[in-house]
Amino acid sequence: MYLKIVMKNHSAITTFILLGLTDDPRLQVFLSVFLFLTYTSTVAGNLVIILVTLVSSRLKTPMYFFLRNFSILEIIFTTVCVPRFLYSMTTGDKRVTYNACAIQLFFVILIGATEFFLLTAMSYDRYVAICKPLHYSTIMSEKVCTILVLCSWLIGLIVILPPLSLGVQLDFCNSNLIDHFGCDASPLLKIVCSDTQFIEQLVLIMAVLTLILTLVCVIVSYTYIIKTILRLPLAQQRKKAFSTCSSHMIVVSITYGSCIFIYIKPAKEGVAINKVVSLLNTSIIPLMNPFIYTLRNKQVKQAFRDSIKKMAFLSKN
Repeated sequence: MYLKIVMKNHSAITTFILLGLTDDPRLQVFLSVFLFLTYTSTVAGNLVIILVTLVSSRLKTPMYFFLRNFSILEIIFTTVCVPRFLYSMTTGDKRVTYNACAIQLFFVILIGATEFFLLTAMSYDRYVAICKPLHYSTIMSEKVCTILVLCSWLIGLIVILPPLSLGVQLDFCNSNLIDHFGCDASPLLKIVCSDTQFIEQLVLIMAVLTLILTLVCVIVSYTYIIKTILRLPLAQQRKKAFSTCSSHMIVVSITYGSCIFIYIKPAKEGVAINKVVSLLNTSIIPLMNPFIYTLRNKQVKQAFRDSIKKMAFLSKN
């Protein structure tokens, strides 16, 4: 209701047109099949992680509690973006209402911000596990883990509210054509006829602060982790310690790398590269994460095999 009031008071636009990635029919068919396969695989892969970490007794640790919540974020993020794009390409209906666009933008930014803070919490968990192993169960209690996850959501919400509260009051009167396959902040700001300098600066400041603060926390955690691992006397101990962090380090590198690229790339690259990076962020990266964690984690693979055996045993009986 609030968005409708804002729309009537501040905007002449009630419906946007998403231009998408391409007008080539053959390329659209390829993209439709590609996105459908990546989306279903992403949801299935992350659901497997959620279910396995819930039912397996050997995975009842803070590390897998955070991993389960990260998988939930990935499912929400890709579901907010991909199905709408698939619908647009398969039906040819490129229209999206003002409210639907605002809701999509809200969840995309919220989930994106929350992921950074959750990754920071996961790095802290690894720091305590390796640097303070004797106090791990005390420090990383179930209550503390729950608070860290809730704080990730809350801080993510606090970070995005100032720019979003200003964004819904902008005047969309020049055009209703969004040069993107989804409701992204950058192409939306390009069709605004009111002054966007302040909100663009605010968006940049909040994004950079989020990236820098969380990245610094992650780097500090892993600096202590690496120092502790290198002091371990046995090579087998060092290998085991590194293996517990390797999956998280890869996911952190991919997540931060893709976002940093968006902000540091030259402006002359235009919107085309933004579309490609956004497509990778919403389809490929959420698909990679469950495979990174499962293929590099013996405990998850063993828990998955045990779950399959249990289901096979139950089905026979």
